[in-house]
Amino acid sequence: MNSTAPIPTAILTGFLGAGKTSLLNTLLKDPLLANACVVINEFGEVGIDHLLVEKSDDNIIELAAGCLCCTIRGDLINTLSDLLARRDAGAIKAFDRIVIETTGLADPAPVLHALMRDPLLLTRLRLEGVITVVDGFNGMATLDAHAEAVKQVAVADRIVLTKLDLLHGVAGEEKMFATIGRLRKLNPTARLLTTHRGEATAERLFNMGLFDASKKGANVQGWLNDEALARHHHHHHDKSRHDAHIRSFALRDSRAISPEGLELFFALLASHHGEKLLRMKGVIKLSDDPSRPLAVHGVQHVFHPPVRLASWPDGKAETRLVFIVKDLDKAVIEELFNAFTDQLSGGAAMTDKTLSLS
Repeated sequence: MNSTAPIPTAILTGFLGAGKTSLLNTLLKDPLLANACVVINEFGEVGIDHLLVEKSDDNIIELAAGCLCCTIRGDLINTLSDLLARRDAGAIKAFDRIVIETTGLADPAPVLHALMRDPLLLTRLRLEGVITVVDGFNGMATLDAHAEAVKQVAVADRIVLTKLDLLHGVAGEEKMFATIGRLRKLNPTARLLTTHRGEATAERLFNMGLFDASKKGANVQGWLNDEALARHHHHHHDKSRHDAHIRSFALRDSRAISPEGLELFFALLASHHGEKLLRMKGVIKLSDDPSRPLAVHGVQHVFHPPVRLASWPDGKAETRLVFIVKDLDKAVIEELFNAFTDQLSGGAAMTDKTLSLS
């Protein structure tokens, strides 16, 4: 195994009591995570004591499943850097995957930021995606009461619905379908799985990212899932709910944008709308080489260094960007993008109207 190959890294989040610990216990028994390293916020919060074998030191625990468990000591970047240094030195086993579990109250954006802008982590880790656990019994009330829970769902690549066994009768069935419907409206592109009957397996939850070096091609459609947005229609609903402010949409354009135009587009997007941009991911057609798309990923004002793909995996040579935003209209982003893809101006035109966007 190449010890310097980028290590797939997933974020496991979900509100307090959603069932992250139970899911983690189940996943750690799967061979796919036998050589994983689990990074958690506070060791005392995670009920995995029955899986412990020996204590390696004051911070890293080896589990019976074979994987490692590590607590965050202060800064996440320092913790991950320390783990990589120990792995390189042979002080701990050479884990091949990292799972970062956030606290139930956590906004996942700062964790995504850390993985997307630290120079060392950018070269050593590959972000797989975000797995969000939702309580199927109390989920509706949690989403009503806590904006953090809404954001956790909105940025997810995988949503795991738990505790469906607590729902009984017609009322329980109605609650389940209402919860699923709300999750679909909030995040149409995420794959929705349940823990009922063992549906949420490690194989279905992981290997979700675009940049998988072990695959011959990049699964653009599976990564973006923008077809789900095309099928989805947003309906007016109670404006008192947090998720009334969050929307998802896809931007498609067959025209190529210049590298300079794209850089300016991202700069203006971040400076004017960074706080409203919960997540953005996509593939972009550049004028310098339209046959090789650029894969991009951003969270708020932080953008992951773009990756040039060898070819269009699905044969569609067009820009496709999926946005998850808060209180931001699709038209605003479309106008900004169009300002740089105007064929008459060579992709670098700016108007007074565009510059005043806020």
